[in-house]
Amino acid sequence: MSESITIESSGVRLLGEYTHPETARGIILFAHGSGSGRLSPRNNWVAQKFNDAGFSTLLVDLLTEPEAVRDSITMEYRFEVALLAKRMQIAAVWLREKHALKIGYYGSSTGASAALIAAAEKPELVSAIVSRGGRADLAGNSLPRVKAPTLLIVGSLDHEVLELNKKAQAIMTAETKLEIVKDATHLFEEPGRLEEVAKLSIDWFKKYLV
Repeated sequence: MSESITIESSGVRLLGEYTHPETARGIILFAHGSGSGRLSPRNNWVAQKFNDAGFSTLLVDLLTEPEAVRDSITMEYRFEVALLAKRMQIAAVWLREKHALKIGYYGSSTGASAALIAAAEKPELVSAIVSRGGRADLAGNSLPRVKAPTLLIVGSLDHEVLELNKKAQAIMTAETKLEIVKDATHLFEEPGRLEEVAKLSIDWFKKYLV
């Protein structure tokens, strides 16, 4: 079952796309990267793979509609990772109120840092995290406080982000694994690379959410 949903909390109104297979074994909440959102073709493709593997998915815009319009012009919100993290928590609480299934965070680019901050601040809401080409470094002082097992996936050709992830992994205290996808750039646009990312992510979530 798929549906468009609205989450309202403390005057904030977030729009999302929620898919919940009848036999779902866990729920995956997406945290989008800079300038992206719930309608991202790439994230929807990955979400479909998660659904096929038996997971519910929630792709939610972490900015309100007025904020998104303003950000498209000024780009002032997309790096406000603390704000995005609070929106992640709002969405996670909404999921927790609907189901008792374990929740995983799937973050890309700056969305990954928002997911890590959210996990550090509300560890009871999340059981596993996957970062795809994520700016884990932007989570800063939150990194050592993350308790959920975390998978960092980076392309071998995404040199700067790879080094930033290595430094982030070094200060994390939770179980953390770095997977380097060969011959892949930041967006994993090369043939077969996004499929590899999806498989690595599914295996991680199967291990910690099921």
